[in-house]
Amino acid sequence: MKKNIFPSIISQLILLVFVIVWILPTFGLFISSLRDKDLLANSGWWTSLITNEINEIYRTGKQESQFQQDNFYQIKGNFFNNVEGKKISSFGVTSKSINEYFVGEKAILKNGSEIIVFENGDYIWKSKEPFTNKNGKRIFITATSPPKFTLENYKEVLFKEGVGQAFINTLTVAIPSTLIPLIICSFFAYALSWMKFFGRDTLLAIIIASLVVPLQMSLIPLLSIYNDIGALFNIGAKSYPGVWMAHTGFGLASTTFLLRNFIKSLPHEMIEAARVDGANHYNIFTRIILPLSIPAFASIFILQFLWVWNDLLVGLVFLDQVPSEIILTAKLRELLGSRGENWEILTTGAFVSMTVPLAIFFLLQRYFIRGLVAGSVKG
Repeated sequence: MKKNIFPSIISQLILLVFVIVWILPTFGLFISSLRDKDLLANSGWWTSLITNEINEIYRTGKQESQFQQDNFYQIKGNFFNNVEGKKISSFGVTSKSINEYFVGEKAILKNGSEIIVFENGDYIWKSKEPFTNKNGKRIFITATSPPKFTLENYKEVLFKEGVGQAFINTLTVAIPSTLIPLIICSFFAYALSWMKFFGRDTLLAIIIASLVVPLQMSLIPLLSIYNDIGALFNIGAKSYPGVWMAHTGFGLASTTFLLRNFIKSLPHEMIEAARVDGANHYNIFTRIILPLSIPAFASIFILQFLWVWNDLLVGLVFLDQVPSEIILTAKLRELLGSRGENWEILTTGAFVSMTVPLAIFFLLQRYFIRGLVAGSVKG
């Protein structure tokens, strides 16, 4: 008994490490998607629950906002637009000395004007001569900012950037592209397992051999066939039915192979007993095979759904890149090019793309391992 404890502890620790390695990036992505964009640009997600010190650059008001008081021309304002929480600890008027002055101290500029910055972001810029600076004065500040979470990132991504429509488009692609091959392959796997017909073993060998064919090799020939069919029936190949059939074709071999392994592992005596009682193949399939194959169907559903959901290549080839058809992965690629510096947009879009696969996996995960290992051991 003692000899078996140590390997068990090692395996549990290894499993714990894998869980942590998988959860941490997901958790970090979620926290980043809820953070204020200014904080996200200056600090990591692991600092989201503590007060952060950040360096920022602001500009004072322009010459149009000046007024005369007490024999001085003055420009007043607030750098933070009265946003609560931020507090300035120091500031500077040049990039070489960004922390030269403490809040409340008077900074003398080269032109003789003076500026005072206060802790809450208020500032007063005074000069004996009228201001002629058209763009205002650039001020460097060091401020502390408390933890701040917001849903504005999600509002912008879903409704302004078009990710919401891409999310719906991806669901429109993924659900049929998962269910169609699952339905077809369930009948096919049953036939390969329990029906005797000429060429069954040869057909199974062809299916196994097709598993090694790269997806990229068949994309263009398949698109050419769809174009010919679309021209014949006046239907465009780049449409939802086209991408459904493409995903179905690419998933037939692996889905059939996995389902066949599971169905073949079911007790032979049970099938024979059903035949003795007068059940035909349809009755055996619907009343015996389907209820017992739920773990296999769930695991295949997860695998096929995740593949289709995360697909980019097939979606680019078989769908037009317009708002009504663009899928989520293509939209994220587009955002990476146009909004690559906006981390709040990218992290929020990435987490939106993960929500459905995570929900599907956690809902069906109890069947997942059972379905994958079924048929690997006889008896």
